Amino acid sequence: MIRYLNKIRAVNKNVPIGKKIVHSIGVLIIGLILGVSIKLLDIHTNNLGNIFSQMSVWILFGTIIAVYSSTPKRASVNAFLFCIGMLATYYLTAELTGSTYSWAFIYGWSVFSFFSPIFAYITWYAKGGRWVANLLAIGIILVMLTVSIMLFDKIRLSDIIIAILTAVVLFTGKPLRTKDTNKRK
Repeated sequence: MIRYLNKIRAVNKNVPIGKKIVHSIGVLIIGLILGVSIKLLDIHTNNLGNIFSQMSVWILFGTIIAVYSSTPKRASVNAFLFCIGMLATYYLTAELTGSTYSWAFIYGWSVFSFFSPIFAYITWYAKGGRWVANLLAIGIILVMLTVSIMLFDKIRLSDIIIAILTAVVLFTGKPLRTKDTNKRK
């Protein structure tokens, strides 16, 4: 199975461990900062708070984190750190500011955060060079739009824009398959 997955997208084994750790810490810090920032946007703005409440935004962020990680395992770690960091500071900020929040949302986002490593691992391969990668990329966009319908009863303009941005991330600059890369050497 691993051999087939490596044909979809080759793992970059040349990234030093120090660089991997720095990237993961950076992703965690971004998650922590975004958690505070988005809660403050929820409190002080209408439109920006609503946009960052949409699942499609978080799927886009998770996709970016996953596909630009060096390996699928790093994608899993980075996505989890980002989600947990964002979740922790979002609800800590809500508590410190006396904002209202629902335990149902905390449970929902916690479940999403704990499943994010699995999603990220799979998503990492969507930037690969085979038909499976394209199928995964299309699936991510379809899930994004389906979740918008399930949670908000419709696809909004912002969901379409975010889906287009996700498509740009997934379909531009696709690496060559491992097999093709080896032939060129």
